[in-house]
Amino acid sequence: MNYDIALSAGTTLARLNPQMTFIYVSGSGTDSSEKERSMWARVKGKTENDLLKLPFKDAYMFRPGVILPLYGIQSKTKVYQIFYDVMKPLYPLLKKLNSVISSEQLGRAMIQVTINGYPRPRIESNELKSMIRRLNQ
Repeated sequence: MNYDIALSAGTTLARLNPQMTFIYVSGSGTDSSEKERSMWARVKGKTENDLLKLPFKDAYMFRPGVILPLYGIQSKTKVYQIFYDVMKPLYPLLKKLNSVISSEQLGRAMIQVTINGYPRPRIESNELKSMIRRLNQ
């Protein structure tokens, strides 16, 4: 389902506007070789690979680790919301880790990459954090 929805949207958007920049939020641990034992990593890798074949002006695959929601945003998936509620006291500590990014930071990184581009199509979590640190200077 993840693959089908992403490719359907990507294919339609590439046909309607091939001059656009397409950003797909994938995830840390995604396997571009499509050989990982974990099915989700293979499917995400295949999704990325096939999206990158579409005729967009630019396409980027963001691979964040944990995304912390801000400003009272609640997950519609109950188990995720429970996880966020339990982890909330640890947010200040988690934000210091390279694999954790806030929803606001992710959005700012997406805007930055859309405007300025990026040297590689796949952007790992630690690269996203570096980008955010540079933006905050």
